[in-house]
Amino acid sequence: MSNVTAIILAAGYSSRMGNFKPLMCLGKETVLKRVIRLFQSTGIEDIRAVLGHRYSDVLPLLKPLGIRPIINEHYENGMFSSIVAGIKSLEPDRDAFFILPVDIPLVRRQTILDLLKAYRKKVESGKWKAESGNSASGDRSDFHILYPNFQGTRGHPPLIAYAFAEKILRWNGEGGLRTFLEQYEKYAEDVDVADEYILLDLDTPRDYQILLDRYERYEIPTVRECMTLMRKTFAVEKPILDHCQKVARVALRLGRELITAGHQIDLELVAAASLLHDLARKESDHAARGAQTLNEMGFPAVAEIVGSHIDIRISDEEPISAREIVYLADKLVQGDQIVLMEKRFREKMEHYANVPKASAAIELRFANAFKIKQRLETIVGKPHNLILAEPSERNENDIFAEAW
Repeated sequence: MSNVTAIILAAGYSSRMGNFKPLMCLGKETVLKRVIRLFQSTGIEDIRAVLGHRYSDVLPLLKPLGIRPIINEHYENGMFSSIVAGIKSLEPDRDAFFILPVDIPLVRRQTILDLLKAYRKKVESGKWKAESGNSASGDRSDFHILYPNFQGTRGHPPLIAYAFAEKILRWNGEGGLRTFLEQYEKYAEDVDVADEYILLDLDTPRDYQILLDRYERYEIPTVRECMTLMRKTFAVEKPILDHCQKVARVALRLGRELITAGHQIDLELVAAASLLHDLARKESDHAARGAQTLNEMGFPAVAEIVGSHIDIRISDEEPISAREIVYLADKLVQGDQIVLMEKRFREKMEHYANVPKASAAIELRFANAFKIKQRLETIVGKPHNLILAEPSERNENDIFAEAW
């Protein structure tokens, strides 16, 4: 994306944090490096970091990464002064630019890709002109603002047409960039993204601890993200979504019973994989296709489970994991109803009795499901149907929240 620039704002004092945010650690990287890697991973080559406070400490990090530093000599005047410094550095051949404060470091790669995809569609349709640097034209097609939006709330980073550059530079700064952009709402569009992290910033030590905890689980989408993926990104039909939600409820109940019996089960992973297991249900070989999609989105652990929810290899030597739980739960649910597994498979085998290959596959799936069911019942000391028939101690509407 040679005509799109990413401007990272990293010039502030970090006064509320009590530590210098750009150089704080997030995993094995600094916060600033993670944000840089985010844009690099999407193919954006022109990345600029606006520096101010302690800029001499940050410069050594930028050079090896090929990042252009922009020094804001007026950083004490606040974030808008850094936005101005970043925009002043832009050449007229720029088409658009991202603005992302360094203290929003967990934005997902897919979010940037979704914004770029929406931008490309506008360019290809002629609604976002390649020559949009001519801000004097006044043509509405020169002016666009794309916001990432998660479940009705806008977050960072916006993608802003270069045509707004001069207008921003002439703005008095009152109310910051948000107030400026509010004047041009008729040029704005929301891009739905499955990314809670566009809303999660890093201001205080408590925020930092929350970010660290979320970072440890970053490769597992939250339940809210899963629901956005199914409803918006993949736009699955309601019967498929209802089925996935029921499988998730069954899987979480089974998982909790195993935890009570002393087993370690990752309920976040169970919930995510259950909700997403049929995301590609309308495609051929939908388990493999769904797994491929989730891998590309950065969810490898979930992808592995989704890829094995139809056919699975199990080992008696390994403990029951999220993979086996989701597999079994899927076999216990038909549509959005819990069914007798034996009856369901018997009907399938009767239907495919004259198709040897299909019949053999069904028999193997039943054998694996039956083995997992037996192992689970032995561990928890009660039949699975009793587990699922017991009233929940929690509100059924809140069941997905129990994975957190």
